[in-house]
Amino acid sequence: MALSVLLGLAACQTVVPVAAPVRPLFAEDFSGVDAVPETLLVFNGDFSVGTEVGNKFLELPSTLTDQYGIMFGPTTNAGVTASARFQGTRRGRLDPAFGVGLNGVGGFRLMVSPAKRKLELLKGDAAVVAVDFVWVSGKWTHVKLQTRALGVGVWQVEGKAWMEGQPEPRAWNLVWKETAEPAAGRASVWASPYSGAPIRLDDFCVSPVVP
Repeated sequence: MALSVLLGLAACQTVVPVAAPVRPLFAEDFSGVDAVPETLLVFNGDFSVGTEVGNKFLELPSTLTDQYGIMFGPTTNAGVTASARFQGTRRGRLDPAFGVGLNGVGGFRLMVSPAKRKLELLKGDAAVVAVDFVWVSGKWTHVKLQTRALGVGVWQVEGKAWMEGQPEPRAWNLVWKETAEPAAGRASVWASPYSGAPIRLDDFCVSPVVP
């Protein structure tokens, strides 16, 4: 168990030039568990731990057709980055949807929406900004979202996503300025298996924002 925790922390660390790596506030890669860890708060959905080629992950079954969520990490309102990776599959003309959230249930969500060919930033259930995104069925997708204070009464929400095998983009795909103070809440992941295929989730992480 100790080794799995260390591996999870290493995978989650952000390396800052000429500085020590940023230690995550929370990291879970499921390598040392056989059931959903008690550190996760499952809202709905029959999540279970799966394994493929030695890699463990959470899996949401294909029989569900709504949006399902899990909360993790500490309660914060800004100054953190949340990330996870997802694997979904297109079936016919149907696609999954998935993403990462901050600031609790009614906070911000960065959603990969293959049916729209978009990466969308939502506040609650309302989309505030979106950009084109090329998703590849069956490949793992990395999703990262952060909220940080810019000054008195101004916060910036930033999000990015990229496919496994590609380098992480240096720039954020989406940037949104917010004048209402974000609510305090935990990070989250969201998944909707609309295509009728399972969705896999892995490498949950919350880290302090790198200055």
